Amino acid sequence: MVPRYSRQEMASIWQDLNRYRIWFEIEALAAEAMATLGDIPADSARAIREKGGAWIAAMTEADVERIAGIERETRHDVIAFLTWLAEGIGPDSRFVHLGMTSSDVLDTCLAVQLTQATDLLLQGVDAVMAALKRRAIEHRHTPTVGRSHGIHAEPTSFGLKLAGHYAEFARDRERLIAARREIATCAISGAVGTFAHLDPGIEAHVAARLGLAVEPVSTQVIPRDRHAAYFTTLAVIASGIERLATEIRHLQRSEVREAEEFFHPGQKGSSAMPHKRNPVLSENLTGLARLVRGYALPALENVALWHERDISHSSVERVIAPDATIALDFALQRLAGLVKKLTIHPERMAENLESLGGVVHSGEVLLALARAGISREDAYRIIQRNAMATWTTLGKTDARSFRDHLMADPEVAGRISPEAIDAAMDSRSHLARVDQIFTRVFGTD
Repeated sequence: MVPRYSRQEMASIWQDLNRYRIWFEIEALAAEAMATLGDIPADSARAIREKGGAWIAAMTEADVERIAGIERETRHDVIAFLTWLAEGIGPDSRFVHLGMTSSDVLDTCLAVQLTQATDLLLQGVDAVMAALKRRAIEHRHTPTVGRSHGIHAEPTSFGLKLAGHYAEFARDRERLIAARREIATCAISGAVGTFAHLDPGIEAHVAARLGLAVEPVSTQVIPRDRHAAYFTTLAVIASGIERLATEIRHLQRSEVREAEEFFHPGQKGSSAMPHKRNPVLSENLTGLARLVRGYALPALENVALWHERDISHSSVERVIAPDATIALDFALQRLAGLVKKLTIHPERMAENLESLGGVVHSGEVLLALARAGISREDAYRIIQRNAMATWTTLGKTDARSFRDHLMADPEVAGRISPEAIDAAMDSRSHLARVDQIFTRVFGTD
């Protein structure tokens, strides 16, 4: 991922230094387990830990380049690392990687990196949820127009809009926890996964020390359905980010102007039009969401490997693992800040709510007429006729409100009181149960 959309905390997980440190830890833990089982001398395991640990601790970018140089000759990344590591350990290095295969290191390392990345992603989801909860509670009783098909429908609460997004991210959090559990799997089973040269206790020891579960059947590689589930979960979260970003983009349109991104002092919106205040953060989030979703398909295609293994998945994961987690991490943090600073215009919401002469209350008036004894079919016909009359005369000299049209309708007059019509057209009636929904979403606090 390009630096523009990367946070160093997440990017560092995927840097060579972190990867090589994890590789060493896997090898050292395996050697210690082998020593416990009597497969290698205890002194050798201790030397691997102490000398190798010191070698790794002192690792610099020059060492990374040294390994890259070895790989250019060997054409094998794990062998290049082991060759470099042997320089620091000495003769006891003959017991490093004993009976293991490259996938034992690569797949287990990827599991560690993905769990590290997921812990940061969970922090990002928590930040978004905290911002949404605060703003939702702040505007739980702020009336605004609800829209379906992009058209004014009925009154709702702006806080309720945000509460819906909060509930979605709460589901996403549970999905991400499940995805972390799915991916946190260790495989130290040797060539084609038979444990022919390794005791399964070695795998169990490494897994326990790294906080991972044991892969039941690794076939030499960890089955990629786990990874497919993980990256599709990231894609679902990205879609939730885009849903909220799209809502904000619509609300910031000049014709709507109900909410807008915070405009910083000194910020410029356009090189040609100085008046512009554009929803650039929301648009950026929309683009990042597309990227993250795009990584789900290759992860799904990685599931079908040949026989016990091939490496068609390897090049894919070297790209999508860092890019998807880095992009989503950046997007979550950006979204949290956007929501936290979102500028909200309740007065504009009120204007838009009544901008169609009150027709958004047609549903409530329909119920009022039905309660007054008019059949639902007749009530619908009466309401629609008057709503259309209101709609088609908006802005004209003969324009009248929806209420005025109703009061002048002979099928309404005398059958329902003006007070009942006014009560039906009070937006507060639509919001009477908002607090009950908030209790369901946020609890009693």
